[in-house]
Amino acid sequence: MKIGIVGGLSPESTVTYYLHLTRRYAQLFGGSTAPEIVIYSVNLEAYHQYRNQGRWDLVTDDLVKAIHHLEGCGVDVALISTNTMHKVFAEVQARCTVKLLSIIDATIAAIQAQGLRKVGLLGTRFTMVDDFFTKALTRHGLDPVTPNAEEVAMIHRIIEDELVKGIFTEASRAQYLAVIQRLIGEGAEGIILGCTEIPLLIQQQHVPVPVFDTATLHAEAVLQYVLPHHTPV
Repeated sequence: MKIGIVGGLSPESTVTYYLHLTRRYAQLFGGSTAPEIVIYSVNLEAYHQYRNQGRWDLVTDDLVKAIHHLEGCGVDVALISTNTMHKVFAEVQARCTVKLLSIIDATIAAIQAQGLRKVGLLGTRFTMVDDFFTKALTRHGLDPVTPNAEEVAMIHRIIEDELVKGIFTEASRAQYLAVIQRLIGEGAEGIILGCTEIPLLIQQQHVPVPVFDTATLHAEAVLQYVLPHHTPV
């Protein structure tokens, strides 16, 4: 089966998806074997402008256009490689033929597999403040906790000004870890790294409770989806 990825949201995290899929596939099947992957990379700046203007209709339109390009390449399943744009996941899926796998669903499955209930959520301002992610968690019996307004602004700024540009500093890591520690103090049993760039800054070794790397979980979900259809070379 052929995997499609809407990439560029950001380029940094798109690499995470590609490397996870190709390396895991080679681990499973040996040699240099790899899945068929088609990446359609979009213009991140346009998406920043659309969301900042509240024009989620334009986000939806552009994602649909990108996925139609992937459909034209014959992909069997596709991913939108970002958390924030999952705000319009249902609308995009309704306008596309190919099956899309949700990053939120993949994350919820991983949390439930560890038997956790109360989890902290970090991400862009839209992911933390808008309710599309937290409502999904709540529907599945989970109890999300989010940063306060000052922390939300700091986390979002670092994502937009640094992480999506490949800038990773100890100072920013320390600020994120301070928020994570406060959420743990509020009872968070795990932390969702709900922006696909955050795992490039924060890894499990930095945090005393389980962290959920949404980019890797999403990539693994599509890998598991295609594995039953793998034909050894």
